[in-house]
Amino acid sequence: MLGVAGGAAAALPLAACGSGAPEAESGGGGGGGTFLAYWNNAHEYEAYKDVVAQFEKDHGVTVELQKFQWEDLRTKLVSDFQSGNVPDVVEEPGSWVQEFALSKDALSLQKYLDKDGAKIGFPDDWLDVAVSDNTHEGQVYGIQMHYTCTLLFYNRKMLDDAGIEPPATWDDFLSAARELTSGDVNGTVLNDGLSYSYPWMLQNGVHEYDADSGELLQPRAAAMEAMQFQRDLVHKHKVSPKPTTSLDVTRAAKFFAAERTAMILTGPWDIPIIKQSNPDLEYGIAPALTGKRQSTIAGGTTLFIPAQAKRPDLSWDFIKRITALKTETAATEESSMLMPRKSWAKEPAVQENPDVKPFTEGLTYAEEFRTGVYTTGKAGELEDIYKTLYESMLIEGAGAEEAFAAYDDAAKNILKG
Repeated sequence: MLGVAGGAAAALPLAACGSGAPEAESGGGGGGGTFLAYWNNAHEYEAYKDVVAQFEKDHGVTVELQKFQWEDLRTKLVSDFQSGNVPDVVEEPGSWVQEFALSKDALSLQKYLDKDGAKIGFPDDWLDVAVSDNTHEGQVYGIQMHYTCTLLFYNRKMLDDAGIEPPATWDDFLSAARELTSGDVNGTVLNDGLSYSYPWMLQNGVHEYDADSGELLQPRAAAMEAMQFQRDLVHKHKVSPKPTTSLDVTRAAKFFAAERTAMILTGPWDIPIIKQSNPDLEYGIAPALTGKRQSTIAGGTTLFIPAQAKRPDLSWDFIKRITALKTETAATEESSMLMPRKSWAKEPAVQENPDVKPFTEGLTYAEEFRTGVYTTGKAGELEDIYKTLYESMLIEGAGAEEAFAAYDDAAKNILKG
């Protein structure tokens, strides 16, 4: 999934074998004991459980997944880095690896790739952006596990009954949402989480950071327009309920599955929720909207090894197994999640899946919103003030002038610090 979310972590041993074994000696590749992985709470797929079971058998370890929402994971990681008590491997939301490479908290994987890269098809079989986004000063620090984007989901019956075509532009979207809002049915439901605002920014030609000028959210007028448009969907046009600070990343999907909204903007991670909640729902998936341009957020998750991990060789073997093409394809068949391998896109499980194919097309124009932010060394703090900007407008209803002025004041203090 994309975005940050709140909530507590949950620890889950995936198997009991070796639970009484002593802890392994510190070292590069020793087995035994517990292998600790920090994981997203929505990505515990059966395909990964199968890999974990074999990994446990081969190495005589018990794999423990501590599952987090993204926001809690970041807090936990920063604390772990300071204490030196780190996990063996981490799944992160696709924007932290370069930052942690810069701070020397992530381990360079270059020596492993020099040895194993050709065998696993890296980098040739990975999308170029999935490699560059995990590279710092010429060395690779993370291996992309998922790579995906957001598109428009719509209720076919609701739109057909209203005689509405799936909207292609912002104006079309607003018009459709207004017409489809009636009673307890919303035209749309904006998802919880600040990263769901990124596609709107990109569609207006805005990125978070311009490395050449050192400026944030430029062009500024376009950034204000994009955030105001989202704010007005909630507070002016009233076609969407407010996002919440609970950061329930399944909230929009639940509304959609319950047929309480006609349209949502989300990714393939919500498809299992929709299908499980309402197997008979007829829905379509349309291309991303166009503002000044057509775009969507390129996102996904990456696996990295903390620099202080005690058994990095073991961690590398885990990463190789989880990101193997066979595993990726099995996870897609199970969950409709998208993957970063070029060969994955050619698999029948992808080409013949009507829920997956639209996203493979969407990835051709997907972009990163936070490109270059890590070079400031302040990526986490800048994300925090963007979150405040987002919440002040979309949840509290503040206007763009007021909210962006507060954002600029906070940004000045961060960047000069």
